[in-house]
Amino acid sequence: MESLALLFLFPLSLCLYLYFLYSNFQKKSSKKGFKIYPLVGALPEFLINRHRFLDWTTEVLQDCPSNTAFFHRPGNVHGIITASPEIVEHILKNNFENYPKGDRSVSILQDFLGTGIFNSDGEMWRLQRKIASYEFNTKSLRIFIMDSVKIEISTRLIPLLERASKLNQELDLQEILERFAFDNICKLAFNVDPCCLGGDGVAVGEFMKAFEEATTLSARRFLHAAPFLWKISKFFNIGEEKSLQKSIKIVHEFADEIIKSRIAKRTENQNDDLDLLSRFIQNDDSNSPEFLRDIVISFILAGRDTTSAALTWFFWLLSSNPQVERKILNELESIRARTGKITCDGETFSFEELKDMNYLQAAISESMRLYPPVPVDTRACKNEDVFPDGTFIGKNWFVAYHMYAMGRMERLWGESCCEYLPERWLDDDGVCRQESPFKFPVFNAGPRICLGKDMAYIQMKSIAAAVIERFHIDVNSKEKCPEHVLAMTLRMKGGLQIKAKERCY
Repeated sequence: MESLALLFLFPLSLCLYLYFLYSNFQKKSSKKGFKIYPLVGALPEFLINRHRFLDWTTEVLQDCPSNTAFFHRPGNVHGIITASPEIVEHILKNNFENYPKGDRSVSILQDFLGTGIFNSDGEMWRLQRKIASYEFNTKSLRIFIMDSVKIEISTRLIPLLERASKLNQELDLQEILERFAFDNICKLAFNVDPCCLGGDGVAVGEFMKAFEEATTLSARRFLHAAPFLWKISKFFNIGEEKSLQKSIKIVHEFADEIIKSRIAKRTENQNDDLDLLSRFIQNDDSNSPEFLRDIVISFILAGRDTTSAALTWFFWLLSSNPQVERKILNELESIRARTGKITCDGETFSFEELKDMNYLQAAISESMRLYPPVPVDTRACKNEDVFPDGTFIGKNWFVAYHMYAMGRMERLWGESCCEYLPERWLDDDGVCRQESPFKFPVFNAGPRICLGKDMAYIQMKSIAAAVIERFHIDVNSKEKCPEHVLAMTLRMKGGLQIKAKERCY
């Protein structure tokens, strides 16, 4: 009888112990934020919601008074997730040296990005930043518009849409924009034209597919229940890790070919203008092929995936907001009228004309507020610290600033925070104003602010203006918000299926 009683009492006692332990955790933790359970932390909620990670974490942060919450799960994963501009400014500017990328983030992305500028800290980052900064400061954006973007729009993008319009053909606009952006970043950074939009070469197509898979699967490593799980899969070369290594191999081989091509051209013509890749080659001839490859991949990621993701969501938002499209058209017509070109004559807009497109810039900025190309970014805390709102962060904890959530915070953007309203970016004179980079950190902020911000806006405005002036983009599913793929950038799942309809003038 005593044995039976003990068998009954033991599980009951254990349950009571866990209940009181859980109650104690709840009392100690904030009333708002992630649900933290004994031993497993936020893991149960994380596993239930990781398929909708952005929306789940946004909901939690919206419910927190300071839009900041503590997060913990097994594997010694402790950190803070925030949508507070004050904290973003603290980690990206005021206490910059205390918040590097960190070992955890760097190791997760090491296979794909290596020691490229987006996956390095300290002197390695400073060297790359210095060389890249020189390139962006010496390249004339006017020349970039008039040459690279103008040619890509006039000879590839517009003819492609015209053919599809005449044939009533359905297109994946996301893929088209990715191909466009890939051609441009290769021409700008490496002086190589892969003709990705103009042709359909097997090598380029294979690379595009592999690049997408590599970015997606690398990002998924962050969402494993425990950090060691992806390492085990990699060790045994199974599951997603097997697919990831195959994709990375294809990407690396493609990048190696770009490097070989650039070195060969420079050998043939020593007076050739220095592009970004050539500056790294010239800066230190001892730079390893692996390091140069990391440079190539990092800038392809920055130039291809971010602007294409931003424009994809922009055109989807435009399809369900015809009043915004009409206002953009009115702005374009007004600019044409001032230059004596009232109807579309096939010419792309000049640099000065693009600068005058305030409403279009506001519309693009507003789409990035709601759908930032990079939705979440992380840093590591070198030494324990206290944030401006009093939140403690421990040594080696991560801190994630949540740009997707920041665009949905009523405290920052008012009651209309979830609405698409380009007007919120315009001042009383109709000029598109600059928002604080800590409230709107889409291009990062502080010492690591994006070097290509101005170039990105010019490219996006050039594409949007040229397409909107000539075509109405009819999106197949404009009523329901598309699902997204949580990769390194916010891509649409399945792309954006559209039909281009030529406007009548």
